[in-house]
Amino acid sequence: MRLTVLGCAGSFPGPESACSAYLVEAEGFRLLIDFGSGSLSALQRYAGIDAIDAILITHLHCDHMLDACTYVVVRRYDPAGPLPPLPVYAPMGAAERISAAYSSDAEPVDDVYTFYGLQPGTFPIGPFTVTADRVNHPIETYGVRVEHNGSVLAYSSDTAPCDPLLRLAQGADLFLCEASYLDGRPNPPDLHLTGGEAGEAATKADVGRLLLTHLVPAWGSEASTVEAACAAYAGPVEVVRPGARYDL
Repeated sequence: MRLTVLGCAGSFPGPESACSAYLVEAEGFRLLIDFGSGSLSALQRYAGIDAIDAILITHLHCDHMLDACTYVVVRRYDPAGPLPPLPVYAPMGAAERISAAYSSDAEPVDDVYTFYGLQPGTFPIGPFTVTADRVNHPIETYGVRVEHNGSVLAYSSDTAPCDPLLRLAQGADLFLCEASYLDGRPNPPDLHLTGGEAGEAATKADVGRLLLTHLVPAWGSEASTVEAACAAYAGPVEVVRPGARYDL
């Protein structure tokens, strides 16, 4: 199983990265987890514009799904003919949300995507076993656990501390975890993690490696975020970058 980071900026595109988008590959199957603002550009750079086999959208905030709207053009108007409908696993209302953002008259996109409603549980996507659970964010949001041949990738999506996050991350080889806010200052509740909270979750879940993502350069300090995470977690800690690849 291989993880490629297409975008990792938190809440809005940063000066060096698009928003959240992560490509997970195994056995020739490519699953795109989240499709945030600006990440369609990175998809072309690191994979190929029509190279994905399924999409999983963890929640319907723009920084995690907006380029699924732009991608309608890619699949509907290919000069060689429309591409087959692509499976999309997303919270209920995703079809309407993407349609409304794509077109002022909410043009249906069911010729481009086949939607499957996310809910807590375990299910297959291609060669992967995926477990989804609701995490602590203002709208319906799912963290995910992706397993293949004994390897485990856990992804927090956007969340404040919560028990489902620990269950999803338990024993994961890689824990891709958001760290949007700085420790030691008042932050909005029930919205995001700090670096320290990400480190605490990694320790409680006994993960093999912590990958910090969704940092917001305009709001914080990468060095302070890493320092706080390392103080709470004794294992390897890394801030992800666009184009970074991790093999499990």
